[in-house]
Amino acid sequence: MSWNTRLLPDLRGRSAVVTGGTAGIGFFVAEQLASAGAHVTLAGRSPERTRAAVAALARSAPDVLFTTVRLDLADLESVREAADTIRAAGPLDILVNNAGVTAAPHRTETRDGFELMLGTNHLGPFALTLQLLPALVSAGSARVVSLGSLTHTRARIDFDDLHGRGSYRSMRAYGRSKLAAMLFAFELDRRLRAAGSAVESLAAHPGWAVDGLTPARPPMWEPSLSHRLRSRPLAVMAQGKDRGAWPVVRAASDPDGQGGQYFGPGGPGSLRGVPSIEHAADHAYDESTAGRLWEASEALTGVHWERALSAC
Repeated sequence: MSWNTRLLPDLRGRSAVVTGGTAGIGFFVAEQLASAGAHVTLAGRSPERTRAAVAALARSAPDVLFTTVRLDLADLESVREAADTIRAAGPLDILVNNAGVTAAPHRTETRDGFELMLGTNHLGPFALTLQLLPALVSAGSARVVSLGSLTHTRARIDFDDLHGRGSYRSMRAYGRSKLAAMLFAFELDRRLRAAGSAVESLAAHPGWAVDGLTPARPPMWEPSLSHRLRSRPLAVMAQGKDRGAWPVVRAASDPDGQGGQYFGPGGPGSLRGVPSIEHAADHAYDESTAGRLWEASEALTGVHWERALSAC
C-alpha cells in the first residue's frame, strides 16, 4: 500500500486523543490528525506545556478547536480521572498511546511503586486503554495505536524482576518497557477480534527522530541555529519528529490498515522515510509471553479486561 504523507484521509467528524501530545512526536501526531479534520484532545501532565502546545497548534491549524485533559501515566489515579473525563465526552475514534519516558539513568518509581519506564510506557497506557474501551466501542471502527521502538528487538521481559529491583540498566529497562507496549498492542488486537469487536489495535515506531531536524513550532519548540547545525549531519540516517509522527498517523488513519499491523519508516534500517508496514521481532508476537504480561498488568493496575468488556 502506498501512502502520501501530505494527503491524509478525511478525518472530519472523528475524535482523537493523543497522550503526550504537548511535545515531540505526540505534538506532530496531533497536528497532522487535526490537519485531516479530526477533533484532537491533548492529554498531558503539565498545564504550562499544554498551553504552549495549544498555542502552537492554533498557528498551524487555526480552524481546529483542540481540547485538553490532564493525564499523568505514572499515576493510576490520574489515569482513572482522565479516562472518566474522556469517556464523558462521547465516542472515541482514535487513541494514540504516545506518551512515555526515555531511558532514565537511575532507577525511579512511579507513584504506585512501578519502575518508572514500565509504569509510564506500558502499565499507564494499559490501564487507560481498558478504561476507555466503552468510548472506543461506541465509536464503531475505532483504533488504538501504541508506540513501540526498535529497541524491542534486543529486549526480553523478565517476569522474575519486572520492576528492575534486582538489576537495573537504563537502556535495558527502556527496551523492556517498549517491548511490553508492543506485546500489549498485539494481544489487545487478538482479544478484540475474539470478542467480535470492530475496534482495532496497531503499533508504530518513529525510527530515529531527533530534535535538531524538527521544524520550529513556537512557542513550544524553537531550536537554535547551533542546534540545527549540529544535527544536520544526522539527516543521512535520521529525521525530524514531524516525520517520526508519520508512521503513527498512518496507523491511526490509513483506511486500508488492519488490526495487528506494525508501521515504521520504510527507509534503510527503518530509521527514516515514508511509513510502511513492518514485521516486529518474532518475540513481540509471542502469545504466551503476552498472556503472562497481560495477567501481571491486570494484577498491578487493578484494571481488568472482562470488566472493561462488560462496561461496553
